Amino acid sequence: MHTGASNVPMPSQPTAEMKAKKVAIVIDDFGNNMDGTKEMMNLPIPFTVAVMPFLPSSKQDAQLAHDKGHEVILHLPMEPVRGKKSWLGPGAITTDLSNEEIHKRIVAAIEDIPYVIGINNHMGSKATADERVMKILVEICKERNLILLDSRTTPKSLIGKLAGQSGVPYSENQLFFDDLYTYSHISKQMVKFKKLIHQRDLVIAIGHVGPPGKKTAQVIKEAIPIIQKEATFVPISQTMKLNAN
Repeated sequence: MHTGASNVPMPSQPTAEMKAKKVAIVIDDFGNNMDGTKEMMNLPIPFTVAVMPFLPSSKQDAQLAHDKGHEVILHLPMEPVRGKKSWLGPGAITTDLSNEEIHKRIVAAIEDIPYVIGINNHMGSKATADERVMKILVEICKERNLILLDSRTTPKSLIGKLAGQSGVPYSENQLFFDDLYTYSHISKQMVKFKKLIHQRDLVIAIGHVGPPGKKTAQVIKEAIPIIQKEATFVPISQTMKLNAN
């Protein structure tokens, strides 16, 4: 009688162990009818849609993502160390603004996008390293029960430290798929992503719609079956930490 019974759990054990690993993919730059929007939205996995505020398809993309069951976060434009302010789009957070203006702009951006559960930074290598600016961001997230994802455009970012101190749930990007727009670079980044899954229990990566959008969607789509053997795709809210390491 016992012969088969003791063997029953065996096949599921490795799976359970492997499935304990989580991967979260965030796709940035929705909101401007960008290339790859349709391809990304049709990916057969949970992922997180980061929408820029005040753009032609901001509300529409957030609605579509929500209808498809994806989490929506605000992709908030922030000042970079290098680059032009004009690249940032409307309502950007820059370090020369007053506290009141920063507060006003962040709140307006949150309210522009339906279904927002959190925020990540668009660019922002200068702003995310500025304590005054980031304290205002963290404060608003605490007041509104929003989560924070640090896109990690600079190692000097203070998001994790300040969010951790304030008890705001946060997590940090570990890899960009498409910081260069070529198919070969995106494919190499996917190889790195898979290696990270072997090394860690949680891996977070960011891709983009726009110039690399269709290529990134294709690379992700092709990798899904292999990744799913090792890990579970989760929305960004399932990757949060509550205090600083």
